[in-house]
Amino acid sequence: MDPAISSDAGTSSDLLVELVETLEANGLPSDSYQLYDSVDVEALVQLVESSASDVEVRVTVEGIHLSITADGVDVVDTSAVVLPQ
Repeated sequence: MDPAISSDAGTSSDLLVELVETLEANGLPSDSYQLYDSVDVEALVQLVESSASDVEVRVTVEGIHLSITADGVDVVDTSAVVLPQ
């Protein structure tokens, strides 16, 4: 097997686990949503890891706003966001 393929699969699995754990830690039971309806995890991994600079992708799953970077998954507190006028 090509090591690059297994590495990508491992990274994709790691991100998937981190996404699910973050959602569950914020009160969303795993049986209440279909993650792949909201996020293409493989494409997300490619985007975040293949960029020459820091990339942040924000997604919302069942009302939980997430920030995904090469460093991991964080919940975004949208109440603190100030929109430009």
